[in-house]
Order: sequence, then structure tokens, then C-alpha cells
Amino acid sequence: MSVRRGTLRAVAIGLVALVAVGCSASGATESGSTTGSSTTTSTTPPAKPVTLSTGPADQAVDVAPGVPVVATATDGKLTQVALTNPEGKAVAGQLSPDGLQWTSTEPLGYGKSYTLAVTGQGADGKTATKTSTFTTVQPRTLTFLSIYPLDGWTVGVGQPLSFSFDEPIADKAAAEAMIGITTEPKVDGAFYWFDEKTVHWRPQNYWASGTKITINAKVYGKHLGNGVYGEEDRNATVTIGDSIIHEADGGTHQVVTKINGQVARTMPTSMGNAQNTTPVGTYVLMEKHANIVMDSRTYGLALDAGGYVTDVQWATRMSHSGIFFHSAPWSIADQGNRNVSHGCLNLSPENARWVYDISQPGDVVIVTNSGGPALEPTDGFGDWQIPWAQWVTGGNR
Repeated sequence: MSVRRGTLRAVAIGLVALVAVGCSASGATESGSTTGSSTTTSTTPPAKPVTLSTGPADQAVDVAPGVPVVATATDGKLTQVALTNPEGKAVAGQLSPDGLQWTSTEPLGYGKSYTLAVTGQGADGKTATKTSTFTTVQPRTLTFLSIYPLDGWTVGVGQPLSFSFDEPIADKAAAEAMIGITTEPKVDGAFYWFDEKTVHWRPQNYWASGTKITINAKVYGKHLGNGVYGEEDRNATVTIGDSIIHEADGGTHQVVTKINGQVARTMPTSMGNAQNTTPVGTYVLMEKHANIVMDSRTYGLALDAGGYVTDVQWATRMSHSGIFFHSAPWSIADQGNRNVSHGCLNLSPENARWVYDISQPGDVVIVTNSGGPALEPTDGFGDWQIPWAQWVTGGNR
């Protein structure tokens, strides 16, 4: 039995030695050398040629000139790009710092052909070229966009931003996307279409004094639906001034003016009489005149039906329909006691001058208890007559 056990132990030791030898023979030694004749090879993929692409595509037609022209390079870089108009004049553009993309920075013209010639160099060191020709659209008609308020103005806390096209707009969503509005501090707001040509933008509540508004309406070369294209970009920077709010009560016949939340003056007034009641609601001041001739015939009241043609001073317009704050020395005895005007808010010469002097477009006038109908939202800037829940539906979209 002892002989056999010794034999088995010797066989086991031999097997371990064989395994150890086998392991070291198939791989690297501790010093990092390899045994045997096997070798390892690595392959590097060949450098690729450059691929050039352009947009618009070659032979494209009806290209919107407000959309940038772009050239790109893949597996290489752009070395030269030239976009030329029919007269051979180069159109300005900019190459990205990495050399992978060129973008035009100058608007194209309507109804013109352009040629884009691109050269690039690939990772393989070889050059390639690509040329495309395309034609911009010939619009059915162009539309000019008017904006209000204008660049550099300071306006009151109630001023909506007004945009008026001179052609009906079929694609209203596209029009809204073209009108960029940024504010500092940030203010959320919404567009509301009053008709096929007119859209306003306002926040849910009055603006905060000191707000800076930047309007950047990029409409040139853009399609607004039904063959109508933008004629010209419009831009404006606007500042919101002091909060000036006039609270006019037809029952007490008083106007309380608050500046930045503090009562600055209380003034007797006389509003519209029983036949010419002043509409109730929130008005936004529009313009002012040191002298103006008021003619009732401009809003349909004939002279033989009780109308008038009167020269007045210190007139500050509240509505398109002809409602003003203005000096009315002939009704001083009535001011603070009864309503005798044709709809305007009569004030003494001194008070009318004070209102005139402090007023800016966008100041707010809230008329209550006059016995009149509700102010129409389209009568001047009656935007605040529309509840926010209705405003955010977009109106006449």
C-alpha cells in the first residue's frame, strides 16, 4: 500500500509540472517576451475623402430668400466657398471655426438665380469640389409689417406690442414664429389676432416699470402663406416707464391718478352725458396734442344732431373713437358734479395740462360707473378688456 501511494504522488507532481509548462509556453513570459513563432499585426483604416453637401439642393426652385444657404464638409474641411448672384457679386457668408460649415449671412433677393461653388479637403489630403445652382421664389405679393411702439420709445405699463401686416396672413403660426420678443427681466406673454392682419402681444398683467423689451421681427424672405412673403425685417427696443394709472369714476366724478402706486392727484371730471355715455373698461393712452380740433362728424355725429367742431387744448387720446382727457373750461362747474360731455373726460385747464405733461403712450385709464357700455377691445388698445383665458386662445387664428 505505501508503494502505491508514493507512485500516485509522483504522477500528480508530474501533471502539475506539465500544466505549468503548458501555461507559460502559450503566452508572454514575465519579462514581456513571447515564445514561439506567432506575431501580432494591427491595421489602420485608410483616410477618407471629403464629402461635400449644400443646401438648397442643386436645381432647387422657389427657395425662400430668408433661409440661409449652407455648405458642409464631412471627413475633411471646407477650403473655399463662393455664393454668387446673377451679376457675379459674392454673397457674404461665414465659415465655422472648425471649418466644417459655411453659412450665408446676407439675405438673398426674390426671383433670382444663385450659384454656390464649394471646395474642400479630405482627411486623405485630396481636394473635391461641388457646384449647385438654385432659384429663389417670386412672391405673389409682399407684405410690410408695422410695429408699435417704435424703437427707442418709453411707454407705460399697459402698452401692448402691436404688429400690423398690410396683407392678410394665412399662416399665422409662421408669422408668430418670425416675431421674436425678449424681455429683461423675463416676462411670459401671448399673441392675440384681432383680424387677418393685426396681432398683439402682451403679458397676463401690466408690465413692471423698468422692463426692457427687444422686438426682432425677421420676416424678410419668409413665407406667410398663400404666396405672401415678408418685405422687410423690423426691430425695436422699448423701455417700460413709470406706472401711471388713472382711475376715473363716473359716479363720484373724480379721477384719481396713481404714479408708481402712490396717489399723485385727484381731479374733478365730467364724463359723457346720458346720450353719449363713456364706455367703461381699461383704456391705454395713445397720443397727445397741445391743440386739436375735435369734430364730432368724424365718429358719425352730425352738427344738426347735437354735434360740434371745437378747438381744445391739452388733449390726451384714450381711444380710436375719439375719447380724450382734455381741457374743458366751459364745464368746470359740472366737473365733480355731473356728466355733461359727449364722452370725453373733461378736466380743468390746469389738470388737463398736468395729465398732458406726465402722460406717455401706454399709460392706463380705468373708467367705472359711467353708465356706458363696455369698451370694445378694438377701440384703441382695449386689449385688457379681453380676459387672459380668452387671450391665450390666440383670437382670430
